[in-house]
Amino acid sequence: MSPTVFRARGFRFFFFSKEERRIHIHVKHPDGEAKFWMTPKIQLAYNRGLSLTQIHEAHSLIEEYDIEIHGAWQRYFQR
Repeated sequence: MSPTVFRARGFRFFFFSKEERRIHIHVKHPDGEAKFWMTPKIQLAYNRGLSLTQIHEAHSLIEEYDIEIHGAWQRYFQR
């Protein structure tokens, strides 16, 4: 299962329910996908196919939605 946290500017931000416990967010776009660690700071874990501009845009959106991402993570994994 991969709950969607939010969608913005052609990106889908989500996490997998049976993956590691370290807070992170996956990003899917028609051009590719990436994964960002959320702690101890927002950092690119991997990128497959996204341009540098798209990575920067995704990073910016993650910063903007940081509280929502952490809240969704806590709600999902503390049930």
